[in-house]
Amino acid sequence: MRKLSSAALAASAAILGTVAIAPNASAEPSPPDCPTGNVCAWSSSAYNSPTILKTEGNWTGSLKVGFIMNNGFPSPGSDHIQATWVFDGGTYNRCLHFNPGPGEYKVAFGPQGVELKSLTWRGEC
Repeated sequence: MRKLSSAALAASAAILGTVAIAPNASAEPSPPDCPTGNVCAWSSSAYNSPTILKTEGNWTGSLKVGFIMNNGFPSPGSDHIQATWVFDGGTYNRCLHFNPGPGEYKVAFGPQGVELKSLTWRGEC
């Protein structure tokens, strides 16, 4: 039994050692005019146009957007964004992780854009 426990401890230590030295994901630089802690939207399908929405809190309304980015920071229970929009008669939503992920933290809608309806901070997707 002692040999099995020693082997299990050695395997656990090896796994923990690998995790400890694994590189962290690099955050994408904050886009112009979208400070860390905000979710932002732009009219074009990238953040190379003026920011048309930035908020640290929940938002509801109606705004034509082409790109959304969650530039938030880790905050358990409130660091993901539930984005809801209307396109071609249908209502859609997506949960966006904070920059840099893991997972999706930005979404481009293409040149046609969508009608953004709400952004709600929430916990894990």
